[in-house]
Amino acid sequence: MKTAFITGITGQDGSHLADLLIAKGYEVHGVIRRSSAFNTGRIMHIYQDVHQEDVRLHLHYGDLTDGDPLMRLLDKIQPDEIYNLGAQSHVRISFDAPLYTADVAALGTLRMLEALRSLGADHVVRFYQASSSEMFGNSKETPQNENTPFRPTSPYACAKVFAFHQACQYREAYGIHASNGILFNHEGPRRGETFVTRKITRGLARIMDGKDQKLFLGNIDAKRDWGYVADYVEAMWLMLQQDEPDDYVIATGKMYSVRDFLDRAFSLVGRDWRDFVEIDPRYFRPSDVAELCGDASKARTKLGWAPSTDFDELVRIMVAADLEAENLDPTKYGL
Repeated sequence: MKTAFITGITGQDGSHLADLLIAKGYEVHGVIRRSSAFNTGRIMHIYQDVHQEDVRLHLHYGDLTDGDPLMRLLDKIQPDEIYNLGAQSHVRISFDAPLYTADVAALGTLRMLEALRSLGADHVVRFYQASSSEMFGNSKETPQNENTPFRPTSPYACAKVFAFHQACQYREAYGIHASNGILFNHEGPRRGETFVTRKITRGLARIMDGKDQKLFLGNIDAKRDWGYVADYVEAMWLMLQQDEPDDYVIATGKMYSVRDFLDRAFSLVGRDWRDFVEIDPRYFRPSDVAELCGDASKARTKLGWAPSTDFDELVRIMVAADLEAENLDPTKYGL
């Protein structure tokens, strides 16, 4: 049985990755931060779906801002694969908390790599670093691929560029099997409620339930390459199954605006988003990326990976899930 170690396991990506790895027979260990409130909602179903003697998910308290406990955990667990997904990942918030964002996303990655290096050469571990399309910023070329220069335009993106290059440096200097997954936007029903796609689908559900009258958004003209998170965590796993480490863009190759997302979501329930959405300047970023679109040709060729869920189906999945969360019947709208 293989053993995997996941930082950020309570997030959207971490929870879907845990589902995938457990289905593949892994024993999964995840790091969670100590909090006065439960933050394990996205992975609680894993505990509920298995018998006590078959529990293969183990949680440990830790934090990417504190390297020593990470070293002790890796030494104790001796994982076969490490997936470093933990970060302060909200781009807008990174402008308000740049030091914290860098400490977790940039230096946190360096701490993980040092903890991995401390295991020594006798134990071969494969390392996945969660990189981001935000690193490309306002790129001069579209679509972006693995050779496109980075032009980060936010503290979050700058932190991710640092982490990307550290993973490459540890790969070259120490022979660590470290791969960067440059993932473009990937969404699903477990997406955090402050991210625009989930903000739209949750807000729509609350409007349909009569709890809210308006939905407040920032720049709805920004264009992104949106995929489904379950497809993207499979790409993470595939990267660590390769004989040689490498860096891969993971994307659909199709670009849609926030306005497009609104159109699709509200039309599913027979509403016009213009009657409910107001633009609030407070949600604009000090500097923004106009459009991002990825070229995943390398992943298709070398990993055999391709997205299985298109944009319209992604929106449908998210709208249906949030309607159910508000105790509304999605089948009433044909969902």
